[in-house]
Formats: sequence, C-alpha cells, structure tokens
Amino acid sequence: MVTRRRTYVLAGLLVLTGCLTTVLLARVLSTIFFAITVAYVLFPVSEWLGRHGLNKRLSAAVTTGIAFVSGTLIVVPLGAVLYLRRRDLFTFFQQLPPMVTLEVGEFSYPVEIAPTLIAARETLTAVAVDLAAESPVLALKAVLFSILVYAMLWRPQAPKKAVYRTVPASYHEVVNRLHQRLRGTLYAIYVLQAATAFGTFVVAWVVFWLLGYQGAFALAVVAGILQFVPVIGPSVVVLTIAVADIINGNITGAVLVTVFGLVFVGFLPDAVIRPKLARYTTGLPASLYFVGFTGGVLTLGVIGFIAGPVVIALLVELSSLLTSERQGDQQRLT
Repeated sequence: MVTRRRTYVLAGLLVLTGCLTTVLLARVLSTIFFAITVAYVLFPVSEWLGRHGLNKRLSAAVTTGIAFVSGTLIVVPLGAVLYLRRRDLFTFFQQLPPMVTLEVGEFSYPVEIAPTLIAARETLTAVAVDLAAESPVLALKAVLFSILVYAMLWRPQAPKKAVYRTVPASYHEVVNRLHQRLRGTLYAIYVLQAATAFGTFVVAWVVFWLLGYQGAFALAVVAGILQFVPVIGPSVVVLTIAVADIINGNITGAVLVTVFGLVFVGFLPDAVIRPKLARYTTGLPASLYFVGFTGGVLTLGVIGFIAGPVVIALLVELSSLLTSERQGDQQRLT
C-alpha cells in the first residue's frame, strides 16, 4: 500500500513538473522537438562512425557538425535565393494582364493582378525584416539545437533505458512498435521528402530553362519546396504557369509546360527516387500524411510540418496494435 501510494505521488510530481517545464520552456519547445526528431534520423550515421573507429563523443560531435552544416547550406541559400530572386518571380507574374475576369455562366468576377503582386512583395519584405530582427534569438536556438542533438547522439540509450524502466515489461513490444513507426515516419519526412524535393528542383530548373521561362531558377526552388506539401506538390507551379500562358494567349507554351512539366516535374522525381528509398519508411498513406501536415501547420506553425504527420503515424500504429490485440482475444475465446 505504501509503495503504491509512493508511486502515485511520484507520478503526480512528474506530471506537475512536466507541466511547469512546458510553461517555462514554451519558447523553445519547438526547437527541442525538432532536435529530438533530427537526432532520431541521425543516429544511424553516428552509429556508423562509431563502428569505423570513432568514440561516442567524437562520432556524436562529427554527426552533429555534419547535420548543422548541411542544414545551414540548405536553409540559408534557399532563403537568400527566394529573397534575392524575388524580382524574377514578380517579373514572371507581371506578364499577366492588369485584370483578369473569371466568368462562370452568367456571373463574372474581375480579379486585379497588380494589388495582389504588391501585397505579396510587401509580405515577403516584412518576413525578411522580421527574420533579421529575430536573428539573435534564432542564433541561440541554433546553439540549443546543436547541444541537444549532440547530447542525444552521445547517450542514445539513456532515453530507452528510462522508458523501459518506467513501462512494464509486458508493454515493451508496444514501445518498440511505436519507436519503429516514429523512426520510419521521420525518415520519410527528412530523407525521402528532402531527396525527392532536391530531384524535383533540379529537373524543374532544367525544364523551365529549356522552355524559356524567366526566373526558371526561382520557379524551380518553389517547385522543390512544394514537394514537401503532400497531395498538392510541384504540379501547382506547373499548372499556374500554364494558366498564365493561357491568359497571355500563349496556348502552345501552356500545352508544352503542362505536358513536360507534369511528366518530368510532377511525376518523374516521385517515380524514380521514392521507390529506391521507400523500403526504409513505414508507408503512411498520402491522405493521412496530408491530414497530419495540414493540421499540424495550421495548429503549430512550421514545426507542425513534422509534428502533425508524427502524431497521425503514432495514432495509426496504436490503432493497428489495438486491432491486433482484439483479434488475438477473439481467437483465444473461440
């Protein structure tokens, strides 16, 4: 009785301390979550370095450095390209007429293009100014991110041991299943999506350049980014360009960009890259991935891009476990 009461008291203190920690660390919770998910994906790299002669500290440090440098080389140039090449994007859309009239049956609705472009330019400028003002905070978060990733790669077994000591032995299989689902989902988000997005960017750049579009590089960057958006994808860029060509009377250009764009930009990277890497993932359906992505981004912001699909994946795995458990009970009863 005393032992059970002690357990309840400790559990209550743990919940209370967890709530207090959440409140105090609210500004960096997204950074902590991001670091944990990145460490999950990078652990095989650190383990590989350890098998090739590096000690745990050094392999964790090298892996963290690789992750930090790689992320910097991707994010910083990407942001710089979008900002510095924004004129190419606006020049492309400025080729549209000042006003487009949408007609549906007897109804018509005029759409002014110029005010939309001005608003988009002002929004992009405001975002750039806000990022510059937040640069000290972003630098601190980057340091925190690096420290957390290094710590988790250095002592990867510590969380596992803590969970196994807390969870009864009969539930260790559940923990392992959730771990495998989480690892596969994170791999799909970080590695599979990133590789497909890079392939989409390269192919889109070549296709748009060969078709003679101004700002082909910037359009290709946008297509690569949209590869992270499930269901929608880079086809939105292709269809937007085709609609712009139709409005400008360039029917031939619209047909060419639709055919070559949908085949080489919208389909080819998925068809070539995904099958080669898909065996490492858990195969979350695209519809559920889209639900998690959309709900996560709308609820949590940028970090929801990762958190949403992760929560949906864990929910699917728990549902599968519950179904298997019930089927096992029914078989034992019969």
